[in-house]
Amino acid sequence: MIALGILASVAGIGFFCWLLFTLAVYALPFLTGVTVGLWAYDTGAGPIGGVLIGAFAAGVTWGAAQFIFTSVRSVWIRLAIALAFAAPAAVAGYHATLGLTKLTMPSEGWQIAFSVIGAVAVGATAWTRLVAMAPSGGIRARARTALIVNPGDGHVQTRRAAASSCLAKRSGSRAL
Repeated sequence: MIALGILASVAGIGFFCWLLFTLAVYALPFLTGVTVGLWAYDTGAGPIGGVLIGAFAAGVTWGAAQFIFTSVRSVWIRLAIALAFAAPAAVAGYHATLGLTKLTMPSEGWQIAFSVIGAVAVGATAWTRLVAMAPSGGIRARARTALIVNPGDGHVQTRRAAASSCLAKRSGSRAL
């Protein structure tokens, strides 16, 4: 029975660590939703109104950040958005790891050391997940597939198709 309890504890801690790493990227929208929801509640919206307004604010924060991150060309703006999402995730990772280490380690120095490692790991995971959502080439990839008009016959095709048809003409075969 004791072994089953130990296995259940390890499985529970593993589940919560997985949950932390999976949901870390949503720390900023969650923080925004809670803040706006509490503000709405304090101004008289009531508990249901506060929850609905907070959920709406969190959704708008997430959607706007995704839209801006995937459509902006500036690297600095994308860096600022990624940092805005990774910083609250790192703080959440620090406190979650600190809570786990307080249960298992008596030394306060080691608790803080492992908490900093946990913060870096969770922040890096949130950063990686956010960067992975962006299209591989961003605006530049879409610009490479711009439409061009062949001046000889007026045929409209994508730039990639024009390049492959030009290569096909050079080699003597016909492009699809």
